[in-house]
Amino acid sequence: MRVHFIAIGGSAMHNLAIALHRKGVEVTGSDDEIFEPSRTKLKNENILPNEIGWNAHHITPELDAVILGMHAREDNPELIRAKELKIPVYSYPEYLYEQSKDKIRIVIGGSHGKTTITSMVLHVAKALNVNIDYMVGAQLDGYDCMVKLTHDAKYMILEGDEYLSSPIDRRPKFHLYHPNVALISGIAWDHINVFKTIEDYNKQFEIFADLVSDTLIYNEEDEIVKAIGENAATKIKAIPYSTPDYKSTENGTIIHWKGTDYALKIFGRHNLQNCVGAMYLCTSMGIKPADFFNAMETFTGAGKRLQKVVENKSFVMYKDFAHSPSKLKATTAAVKEQYPDRQLVACMELHTFSSLNKDFLPLYKNSMDKADVAIVYYNPQVVEHKKLPPLNQKDVQQYFGEKVRVMTETKDLQSYLRHEKWENSVLIMMSSGNFDGIDFDALGASLTEKN
Repeated sequence: MRVHFIAIGGSAMHNLAIALHRKGVEVTGSDDEIFEPSRTKLKNENILPNEIGWNAHHITPELDAVILGMHAREDNPELIRAKELKIPVYSYPEYLYEQSKDKIRIVIGGSHGKTTITSMVLHVAKALNVNIDYMVGAQLDGYDCMVKLTHDAKYMILEGDEYLSSPIDRRPKFHLYHPNVALISGIAWDHINVFKTIEDYNKQFEIFADLVSDTLIYNEEDEIVKAIGENAATKIKAIPYSTPDYKSTENGTIIHWKGTDYALKIFGRHNLQNCVGAMYLCTSMGIKPADFFNAMETFTGAGKRLQKVVENKSFVMYKDFAHSPSKLKATTAAVKEQYPDRQLVACMELHTFSSLNKDFLPLYKNSMDKADVAIVYYNPQVVEHKKLPPLNQKDVQQYFGEKVRVMTETKDLQSYLRHEKWENSVLIMMSSGNFDGIDFDALGASLTEKN
């Protein structure tokens, strides 16, 4: 097999390229820019392109397939050449399906919790020596590649993103996986540049549920998801799940399940919901609930999902991927519940297209109410780069609430944080970005020096 990647440097694309290369496929690729860590990872596998840029000569009749990344454009010369030669062109999710169509596909969907649930399933499978293939959407500790493809694994675990598949395929990615078993964790309007109304966004999950052939596992505490799950139950097996009985502890959570207590290192209602959902996914693979929860006792979390940066006796700092209203609300509530007697300082960055859109901002109302101090940061240049109308700091504050402090300069934010007293406090930094260059480890180290 010979496969060429157009836009091989993408965060998802380079992982798929590496996985195929390790499977024995002859992989080539191109891109007009390749950043770290993609560059080094591709170089280590000897599949880094020799030159930067697009070149139609890369496309030859000997190719069996071309995989097109979202970074490429419809007028890409390599794409045009592939069409001329009638070489099959696949989007990233389409090719993942091609690689897994003879396996049992387990797909995790939802506006939030996808990566965490996927990483929980991977953790348990690894602990119990269950051989699975997978695709997860974030870098996880202990894994050098976020895609695994083999000839012999019975199951394929797929994180089901609802965003578009490719520049020439406007279908959501998770519509292309055709799951045998699927999970929906929660639905909260996102990607408003693609899904202009909440009704249109919700419809994508209804379509996803209709594509499930065997079992749908759904969070019954989310009313929209519950309606989808109950409708699915008229056609296929449907399993509802919810937050289990639990007790917060100094080191995490004690979860009560079927008469047995399990000591977990994770905390927060949303994470415990995720845990039960992951348990049902694992039972679909023949893993017993007791074995699942025993394995989960060593799970410390997914990358950048309530990830602890530093801690001492009087101060702890976390970083989290939260950026949408539902994620923001769940994360701040979880941290406050875990540290009820400490001051909680919650910092979030408006970074995505949706979050920087003035029409979307009203959805953030009350999302940071659990924090004692709430800070919202955004960069006006990013707003301009995304070709969105300018944001006014007063407007942002109005939508989030009067207690929220709004900042637009990284240096001002860091100065504020470094001059605060952090005794008996918790700091949570929430963003899908990095606050325009903040080194979280260095920041955490400097703050712990003060205590």
